[in-house]
Amino acid sequence: MARSMHISRLRLSQYRNYTAAALDLDSRHVVLTGPNGAGKTNLLEAVSLLSPGRGLRRAPFDSLIQAGAHAQWAVAVTLETKDGPVDLGTGAGGDGEAGRRVRINGANARTVEALSAYVRLMWLTPDMDGLFRGPASDRRRFLDRLVMTLIPDHGVAVAGYEKTMRQRNKLLDEGGDGTWLNAIEAQMAEYAGAIYFARADSLGHLQRLASESVDQEAFPAARLALTPLFEDHHEPTSSSTLEASLIARWRDTRALDRAAGRTIMGPHRVDLEVVHAQKAMPANLCSTGEQKALLIGLVLAHARLVAKMTGLTPLLLLDEVAAHLDPDRRAALFSALNSLDTQCWMTGTDPMLFEALGGGAQHIGVNAGRLVPEGA
Repeated sequence: MARSMHISRLRLSQYRNYTAAALDLDSRHVVLTGPNGAGKTNLLEAVSLLSPGRGLRRAPFDSLIQAGAHAQWAVAVTLETKDGPVDLGTGAGGDGEAGRRVRINGANARTVEALSAYVRLMWLTPDMDGLFRGPASDRRRFLDRLVMTLIPDHGVAVAGYEKTMRQRNKLLDEGGDGTWLNAIEAQMAEYAGAIYFARADSLGHLQRLASESVDQEAFPAARLALTPLFEDHHEPTSSSTLEASLIARWRDTRALDRAAGRTIMGPHRVDLEVVHAQKAMPANLCSTGEQKALLIGLVLAHARLVAKMTGLTPLLLLDEVAAHLDPDRRAALFSALNSLDTQCWMTGTDPMLFEALGGGAQHIGVNAGRLVPEGA
């Protein structure tokens, strides 16, 4: 099966445990197998950097360079799309420049969000297995990553909100005057409105699609909701009303926030609620296997939603996804992946876990930073 979206060429330089690495691929799924610590997740992380943000590990960019390297790290791919191949690359800023650079077809991109015109990416990692039982901040981060695959500028709004909130907290701590606080709170409210409606709109679309579960037994449907933004459960229906409400409430709670040393109300306090639809049970009370199935089902549903709404089916990066699934759920997962018009990258220590994929995947052995395609 030829997929319209896939990576046909991957090149790494001075990245993590890879001095240099090269893969030439066809459109089939990519299975990376090898012992723990061999560098499998490093490859997924490198691919994940072809999207806004800091990738699937959220690591500082200056930590990505290979230990002892004298040159900067770089990641480059050729992406096959329905409109033809596109060369995408990213790497360290260089010349004392913070962050990273992005290149598209050999030219410097103005922003990292420009990558989203060509590719969308989603991932699952073992760290996410405790998502439903962990802190609300993890679920917000997960939700915002989903939203960013639909609305690339969402990440800009989140970063802007967090920056202005830190400025407000500092001003409150220093006893800053009302004029400066008014200006900062107005900026915060503008970002907050964009965040709130992007989350709510995206979640509404995902809920409708998640209700049509990928597999009612293997991957149960989820009921999704956001906790109320305001304690009185009054949710404004327009940006202007929301911004005005936030500005008024932040002004009224300055003394409380100063005493607390933080802003105690806003979109940074909202939580994502997930319920196992068939059992009407909150996800955090489900078994470990059910939680994993719910999470996989959400990601698969969102991949279909992104394809429907943007025309770009996201590449999926699934780290150790098959390790704790029984044979029936593995088969259901591979069937769902095959139904997506995209390439999926998977890792594992045991090649036997991926036997059900048959000829639908290309297998790459990974060992101490060396890549060995099957049959090479």
